[in-house]
Amino acid sequence: MSESDPAPHKGWYSRGYLPHCDEPGRVQAITYRLADSIPTQLIAEWPALAEQMSDQIRARYHAVLDEGRGACVLRRPDIATLVQDSLLHYDGSHYRLLAWVIMPNHVHIIVELVPGHALPAIVRDWKSFSAYQINHLLQSEGKLWSRDYFDRYMRNEAHLQQAITYAEYNPVKAGLVQTPEEWPFGSACWRAHHGGG
Repeated sequence: MSESDPAPHKGWYSRGYLPHCDEPGRVQAITYRLADSIPTQLIAEWPALAEQMSDQIRARYHAVLDEGRGACVLRRPDIATLVQDSLLHYDGSHYRLLAWVIMPNHVHIIVELVPGHALPAIVRDWKSFSAYQINHLLQSEGKLWSRDYFDRYMRNEAHLQQAITYAEYNPVKAGLVQTPEEWPFGSACWRAHHGGG
């Protein structure tokens, strides 16, 4: 995995219709997805609605992801392991990884940003490293991940705990397991087997 370039944090910014917040010390919940996980016609509707209905768009986004659309290549244990390893690789140096789950077609991560490592570079590294490895495993080429991602800063401790619970219970909600600890590609299972968070 390549070293993230130390870069100034951008504060609030947008690459189109999704707002992002990149500040050191900020705790963020991040969701990124496989390119084929949401129909393009649904995505086309979101820019026009983004400013008025961001919470509704976010809820719809997550609901569609949980339907398990697309090829769901992250369902393969070897591929999910690659993605999980990419998240753990710079934990403690480029960010502090608080919680995560790798779903069949998307990934939820909660991190605390550290100075000198900007959120866009971190997400870019996660995606590029894992895309290269996954395409090699699948003997395929082309776009694996969607270009953009959702991030939401945590307002307080209650909001953080709600986000962690949402992420870790996502496999339960999707009917994949009975408890979060049973899902092998997430922080609940990791804590159960390795201790800590």
